[in-house]
Amino acid sequence: MASNNFIDYVKINCRSGNGGAGSAHFFRAKGLPNGGPDGGDGGRGGHIILEGNSQLWTLLHLQYKKHQFADNGVNGGETLCTGAQGKDITIQVPLGTIARDAETGAKKVEITEHGQRVILTPGGRGGLGNDHFKSATNQAPTYAQPGEAGVDELVILELKLLADVGLVGFPNAGKSTLLSVVSAAKPKIADYAFTTLVPNLGVVDYRDYKSFVMADIPGIIEGAAEGRGLGIRFLKHIERNSMLLFMISVDSPDIAAEYKVLVSELQQFNPELLDKKRLLAITKADLIDDELEAEIRETLPTDLPTIFISSLANKNIMPLKDMIWQALNEKE
Repeated sequence: MASNNFIDYVKINCRSGNGGAGSAHFFRAKGLPNGGPDGGDGGRGGHIILEGNSQLWTLLHLQYKKHQFADNGVNGGETLCTGAQGKDITIQVPLGTIARDAETGAKKVEITEHGQRVILTPGGRGGLGNDHFKSATNQAPTYAQPGEAGVDELVILELKLLADVGLVGFPNAGKSTLLSVVSAAKPKIADYAFTTLVPNLGVVDYRDYKSFVMADIPGIIEGAAEGRGLGIRFLKHIERNSMLLFMISVDSPDIAAEYKVLVSELQQFNPELLDKKRLLAITKADLIDDELEAEIRETLPTDLPTIFISSLANKNIMPLKDMIWQALNEKE
């Protein structure tokens, strides 16, 4: 995903179709100049529908299609003919898309499965024809229902990536390098901070043709919750991850303190993130020997599963996959 092509927030104007009016027609035929009411119902106005598409990863395709207007229903006809329904508008969105009311912020729709279809903005109902209003005391009603008006509203579409594992760490912790090694994803990698400016997803192949999805989130820095660095804009993308893989470089002056900073930033953003399963990967482990690795391990939290890895030297990459797979499939 190129940085300028990743769009995770759009505001669109949705206008569903008006319902068609019912008909107040009366049957007429040769020899029967005063037949009974035979007005048909009006057609329903078109809906605005959201449909999940697993092949989409961004809302880019909606950036310049911010007006979504469905067709009106057709008025009812004679001989009880119902008017045609207005054509629906179907908007394809990535999995993990949430639709919110732009004025209140209330969640309207959430798309999490491929092929899932949900009506976002319903079309107006068609009006009833005069045939519905005849009775023993009123056998020739001259009125019919008008169609119901459609809905005109502003809707916010917000994407939260769906992944099994979210990578959490400071800039240059090696998150993008790991993703490039274990998957076919090709994130930008360089030796300076904030190389990753947008989230990247990769499908990681595992044993016996199994797989899981890993998300590389732009690096966090201390004070991100107050807007420093890239702030917390992208932290929403790990809210739906099943587990979090914290990544800290072995050349960090204080790995334990760096881990506490990362946890603190997540807690300030959303305390529920800390309820997720956590693993810690110490990266660039090819730079140290076994003796130093043992010394560092003594300084780390004892209740946190930890592994020393090197993406470049392929050190402990398969054992890391094993740890992730086990954590993902553990019963609570």
